[in-house]
Amino acid sequence: MPKPTPGPRHDRRPGGPPGRNKRPQQRPEKPAPDRTTPDIGQDGLPQVSLIRRGVERWQAGPPWIYRADLNGDPALQGGEVVRVVDTRGWFLGKAFYSKHSKISLRWLSYEDVPVDTDFFRQRLAQADAMRRRALPGENTYRVVHGEADLLPGLVVDRYGDSLSVQFLIPGTEQRKQLITDLLVELYKPRAIVNRSDVGVRALEGLPQEKGVLYGTLPGPVAYDEGLVRVRADLLEGQKTGSFLDQRENHVMASQYAFGEALDCFSYVGGFALQLATRAQKVTAVEISEQAAAQLRENAAANKLPNVEVVVANAFDFLRDAVDEGRRFDTIVLDPPSFAKNKDAIEGALRGYKEINLRAMQLLRPGGYLISASCTYHIDEQSFEDMLASAAADAKRRVQIIEKRGAGKDHPVLLNLRETRYLKCFVLRVL
Repeated sequence: MPKPTPGPRHDRRPGGPPGRNKRPQQRPEKPAPDRTTPDIGQDGLPQVSLIRRGVERWQAGPPWIYRADLNGDPALQGGEVVRVVDTRGWFLGKAFYSKHSKISLRWLSYEDVPVDTDFFRQRLAQADAMRRRALPGENTYRVVHGEADLLPGLVVDRYGDSLSVQFLIPGTEQRKQLITDLLVELYKPRAIVNRSDVGVRALEGLPQEKGVLYGTLPGPVAYDEGLVRVRADLLEGQKTGSFLDQRENHVMASQYAFGEALDCFSYVGGFALQLATRAQKVTAVEISEQAAAQLRENAAANKLPNVEVVVANAFDFLRDAVDEGRRFDTIVLDPPSFAKNKDAIEGALRGYKEINLRAMQLLRPGGYLISASCTYHIDEQSFEDMLASAAADAKRRVQIIEKRGAGKDHPVLLNLRETRYLKCFVLRVL
């Protein structure tokens, strides 16, 4: 009797024909129609619901939720503390809402707690306690580092008995007086300066602001960095008055300084003054006449006659120095951010490579290069790859001695890479 002919291979598999066991494709979730009036929760706060993708992002840990992940427009003005819920109305947490920014929600809490004066008092106290433990005896440091200290849209820097503050989003802008009062209660400062004159506020629909919020500010303040005394103008200086994120790296630089040193993008001398405590001579290159004048004053105040200040474009100075055959033993590169958005990354990497390649060409064998970048769109690995490419083109062998970031007063929040923005490599060029 002939054997039965087996059917197609799929007939002999559990489940029958192909495709039967495949999960049906899910259609993209459509947000609800935009609201004309806010949805109010049980505690009287407005509610903002998230589509599935937004819920998954919230539960995965990132503290920002984007507009595309909202379940329709919540019909709010911006700056409100809102209850965050899923499409079923289940509570997820609380957040600041922003109307104009692509970042619509900034995490405040997973718990259903009142976001009131005591809430902000406790968050400020927690931030202060970490600094006092990590930086005992210091009185100049970053007090609040935004989301990393669970206070989104708020930056507070302490310069001795004065504070400099940035209110970056409507949620903190609308609570400016409350935050000021709490800072006075906690620190009893001589002055609090508002340095909200930053372009990022435009993304939130806010104008730039600058002025004294509390007390009196007689002029620039002075503070210590290692063996050096530095002056900062809290009203007119860069950022909140100075670059506190580099303080620990400034002091570190003096350990590697020797011989003839070069500091490019010097500003008021954060690195140059430290180099001058060990090096025989320091050439400080700064394009701003005003900053260069303050750098000279800082060098004179610290009795460091071995600092020569050159007002020039650092790119031009480095190119000309290579052409002239000059040599240095220690070089620092600490430029401003070269990329304000992702579209500028390619050009930024070209710029970083150019200055680092020149620096490697200028160093004598055994010299040290301290190279930094504050561009958070370029991560540490991309920056290291750029350095490797520059070394290859310069035909130099280069050792990595240290990889550093911002100081301990600028903590990094896991799940928010934007808080890990500063890269600082210590290299030895052979």
